[in-house]
Amino acid sequence: MKLCWIDLRAAGALSDAIRAAAIHQRVDAIVCATVDGLASLPPTVRRVLMPTGDLPADLAGADLVVVDPLRHGDPADLGHRYPDTEFGVYVEVSDRESLARACASAKTMAWTVLKFTDPTKIPLEIVLAAAAGAAGNVVTVAADPEDAAIIFGVLEHGSDGVLLAATSVGDVARLTAAAAERSEPLKLVELEVVTTAAVGMGERACVDTCTYLRPDEGILVGSHSKGMLLCVSETHPLPYMPTRPFRVNAGAIMSYTMVGGGRTQYLTELRAGSTVLAVDANGASRVVTVGRTKIETRPLLSIDAVAPDGRAANLIVQNDWHVRVLGPGGAVLNSTQLRPGDRILGYLPTEDRHVGYPIDELCHEQ
Repeated sequence: MKLCWIDLRAAGALSDAIRAAAIHQRVDAIVCATVDGLASLPPTVRRVLMPTGDLPADLAGADLVVVDPLRHGDPADLGHRYPDTEFGVYVEVSDRESLARACASAKTMAWTVLKFTDPTKIPLEIVLAAAAGAAGNVVTVAADPEDAAIIFGVLEHGSDGVLLAATSVGDVARLTAAAAERSEPLKLVELEVVTTAAVGMGERACVDTCTYLRPDEGILVGSHSKGMLLCVSETHPLPYMPTRPFRVNAGAIMSYTMVGGGRTQYLTELRAGSTVLAVDANGASRVVTVGRTKIETRPLLSIDAVAPDGRAANLIVQNDWHVRVLGPGGAVLNSTQLRPGDRILGYLPTEDRHVGYPIDELCHEQ
């Protein structure tokens, strides 16, 4: 889980409201400029002192003190003066020299807080690469929650945490939401094919992502929100056309798919810049960006399958041999060759849906 730090040093009149929101959202740390500002914080949040002026004589009450070595002195020397205090390093990166200091701190210090003066994320990439394998934590200053989401994804792994000076109460929730977008594994189940049938013509959607999908990876698609099958990406060779490792020939346009955060969307709602959840045969998932959704009229095939507990799933796909689903162990199965008794992988959410969000209400789909 990525770390969320809220900076109250410039919050002004909103300080109390943002503090309350940060505690309610269970952020990892709250940053203040004075020890007095930390006094009322509960033990559930890390109390971080980042002085804007000189270091105070008494640091009691701070769980962590982040200092600028150019102003406050060497953290090792400070550690000798304050043996009961944990210190971290703040570096403002604006040139090669400060970038080198940031890399050195990230490799050796338990806590490094970085602020980058230029909008490019290249210096952050350099720091994260230099600190790969180090035991410490890198926390990066973000301009806003949208910037935080980008920071969390730099070099795929992203910064360990983000420090945000919230300008509104809502910024706190948006920051924690950005941190939570790392996807949890899904519990896939083995379903048994009951029947397949040609169901005439209709529109189907291919989902083209901005990501190379793996051979055992695809997206979950189903006619009902409580039953989806795992449609495999076009990473596997075909005799008459090149592979499309970014594409999933997903299903009929009214089908549901998972888009992350526990939400579903219709395939027709996916468009350039949307996100969709890529899932592999073991249930590992990741949010990927959609480049386009390609909709065309094709013959359609309906696949009905049932889980061991009796729950059912249906998927309508293009009726063609090259449209594939995944079976146990990542087996690639041509949809037109499925027969009753074949085993395929699926996902069976228990929640009903309202505009894609899980909700506890009566909803019958057939």
